[in-house]
Amino acid sequence: MTATRLPLIDPARIDHASAVPSSTPATGPIRVASVPAGHVYVRHLSPPSELDEQDVPEAVMRLADPPPKVARSVDSQWWPPAMLSPGWIDDHAGEFDVFHIQFGFDALSPSELESIVDALSRNGKPLVYTVHDLRNPHHRTPQAHDAQLDVLIPAAAALITLTPGAAARILRRWGRQAQVISHPHVVPLDGISPRLPKESGPFVVGVHAKSIRASMDPLAALQAIAPLTEELPELRLRVDVHRDVYETTGLRHEPALAAWLRVARPGVEVSVHDYFTDRDLFAYLAGLDLSVLPYRFGTHSGWLETCYDLGTTVLAPDCGFYAEQRPCLSYHGDETGLDAGSLREAVRWAYRHRPVWQADRSQRAGERAAIASFHDALYRSLL
Repeated sequence: MTATRLPLIDPARIDHASAVPSSTPATGPIRVASVPAGHVYVRHLSPPSELDEQDVPEAVMRLADPPPKVARSVDSQWWPPAMLSPGWIDDHAGEFDVFHIQFGFDALSPSELESIVDALSRNGKPLVYTVHDLRNPHHRTPQAHDAQLDVLIPAAAALITLTPGAAARILRRWGRQAQVISHPHVVPLDGISPRLPKESGPFVVGVHAKSIRASMDPLAALQAIAPLTEELPELRLRVDVHRDVYETTGLRHEPALAAWLRVARPGVEVSVHDYFTDRDLFAYLAGLDLSVLPYRFGTHSGWLETCYDLGTTVLAPDCGFYAEQRPCLSYHGDETGLDAGSLREAVRWAYRHRPVWQADRSQRAGERAAIASFHDALYRSLL
């Protein structure tokens, strides 16, 4: 088993003149209605200022997320996005220059998205869409998300995605060219510290069941990995699961997974808890040597980016574009099932070689500055 390390996308090397249409740049800050604004990905599209005492002038001003009209979920404080409404666009058109969709349209029908596109058009506001997901991780089948993409991708004045593979698929299907821009760091810059390789001692493999999405099959991964705790003397398997999945009264209870977790197994530790805070999540991931992503389908991963910040090796399925996103190990897995042999072989390889692929703090800061510069240039080109 060999590690895959593909060249990473460096936004600093992008030629803005060829990446976006040429036009007279607008002056002053660009006002962006970002859907959402509070997500960590979007917050880190701004220039980094955490590591110096001087404020960085904002070339882009993103509107704050309006309060949702319904009770906020435990997952996010911006859900559902109030901006995704023709009425909101009409009422607030004088407050923004560009409308940028990232996430949050999961529950909208194609006709509702068309009405949003129409509202932007009649108000003369360009739409930018970052294609994070070519397959929605919350949907069991692809048809609903495909129909949503059939509205957003043709209507967008500019498209962004995170990997060359995703851009190639967008070009094949819709004939649209998406600019490939790296995912920015997730862990705060001052929290990215060098991690030393560990040549011996316990090797902790983590599978995080959390609140299971349609894209996840943690039980199949656990059944494949658990026997290795008896084969490899220093291997430990840690399983984290949310209470709403584990407990019989939970809203997302998974009986088969919960039953498997209740059986004591040597070398397997089960931790049942509520949602981690960011600090708890970072501490948990930093305590793992290998984080296994038990996905049946997907496109990109913020979890992978977080692990890259912390120096935790990731083992991801080959059904998405994870190996193009950041250095990681791969096993074969998709909707047809999980190849237990390739998963176990990848875990054995990681156990023997104990690789550490980690972001450098200064490089992440430079990458983020370049990402911010690219978005500024893109927005101005559309005005």
